[in-house]
Amino acid sequence: MTLSIYTKEFSYNFKLAYPIIIGMLGHIIVGIVDNVMVGHIGPTELAAASLANSLVFVAMSLGIGFSTAITPMAAAADGKKDIKEGRSTFHHGLYLCTILGLVLFGVILIGKPFVDMMGQPENVVVLAKPFLDIIAFSLVPLIIFQGYKQFADGMSETKYSMWATLLGNVVNVILNYVLIYGFWIFPELGFIGAAIGTLVSRFVMLGYMHYKMKNNEKFHPFFEGFSIRKIKKSVNIEIIKLGAPSAMQMFFEVALFTGAVWLSGLLGITNQAANQIALSLASFTFMFAMGLSVAATIRVGNQKGLGDFKKLRIVALSIFLLAILLEIFFAIIFVLFHDYLPLWFVDKNNLADLVQNTEVLTIASQLLLVAAVFQISDGIQVVMLGALRGLQDVKIPMYITFIAYWVVGFPVCIWLGLFTELKATGIWIGLLAGLTTAALFLYLRFNYLTKKLIG
Repeated sequence: MTLSIYTKEFSYNFKLAYPIIIGMLGHIIVGIVDNVMVGHIGPTELAAASLANSLVFVAMSLGIGFSTAITPMAAAADGKKDIKEGRSTFHHGLYLCTILGLVLFGVILIGKPFVDMMGQPENVVVLAKPFLDIIAFSLVPLIIFQGYKQFADGMSETKYSMWATLLGNVVNVILNYVLIYGFWIFPELGFIGAAIGTLVSRFVMLGYMHYKMKNNEKFHPFFEGFSIRKIKKSVNIEIIKLGAPSAMQMFFEVALFTGAVWLSGLLGITNQAANQIALSLASFTFMFAMGLSVAATIRVGNQKGLGDFKKLRIVALSIFLLAILLEIFFAIIFVLFHDYLPLWFVDKNNLADLVQNTEVLTIASQLLLVAAVFQISDGIQVVMLGALRGLQDVKIPMYITFIAYWVVGFPVCIWLGLFTELKATGIWIGLLAGLTTAALFLYLRFNYLTKKLIG
């Protein structure tokens, strides 16, 4: 009977979460499509794309993490039916996301010379740099898009971002094909064509999101009266206080995985390419948990606005349970098909790289076995972060994620990856250690806060 209290929430949770999941899968599919197409050019090109994407993904994590502050504030305003508060959140959120997108692009350009000092293979670095320039610029439309998306999510309108990312993917796939391989009037640009496809697709996503929201009657009151002169320092500070720790939470996790890419690069091209394959697949399944995490933020934020803390706890734990069940399912898929899934990413008919590709496949299949286990920990930690974000509790979770990933996880990655025969598999065992630590302590934090609120 107790279990039914939670399972009866599954339907509404999934109804709210599935457009978010599809939208987030769209982001990952852009990367997977790029990796599949680039991987068929050769392992060196795949390693170069992996290096460039991993660096941009660190910056992207800060932007996306910061923008998540908009969702609980919009959800709380929606719960109270406060149009004025919602409008203020929307305007200030977009303003800050625009500035942040430009800043992150500038930081990557300034920091590009440091790529030479990362100990990566020289031919990989040479290929990665021009790819990095284009992908870095795509952060500007992407972070602005996030400002629109997070506000719409907070208002429980989760389908717009889904359609935007699906459209973006169609554009990306078409442009990848014509620009990587050359078609009709389009030149053959090789793997640089994948970067251009990603850039254009992100501008398309932003344009679609603005058009759909601007033309929806529900959002009309929130578009009224936007002016730079009306931007208030006090509201900016409120969003920054919530957004900065949220950005750091995501940064600590993404930086850990970027560290794994760097460590894999120290082990050689085959390890780095295998790491990228396993990471692409694990990221795909992780988006389901990420979608549920946003649903947790929305529903917890609504209940916080209403002051119903008993319902708040039930809602959050129901999403938590649903995430565990989904991740167990994906773990089973990874175990059963760990030898077959990596085949998507390499051209086995490429005789010139046959030896390297065979080694890449062997390593990637081993990594997927570890990924199968950490699916569960990863799902738990991200849903707990979403629920805590809905409570607007972000500082303590920030410290928890730092300790879990950088005091526990990364040292284990270094030890097992560089100083044992486990190599790339050891790096991924370190990722598992960090994610499991985060999952445990974030759950304990949520449990403590909700019981305290209920009294």
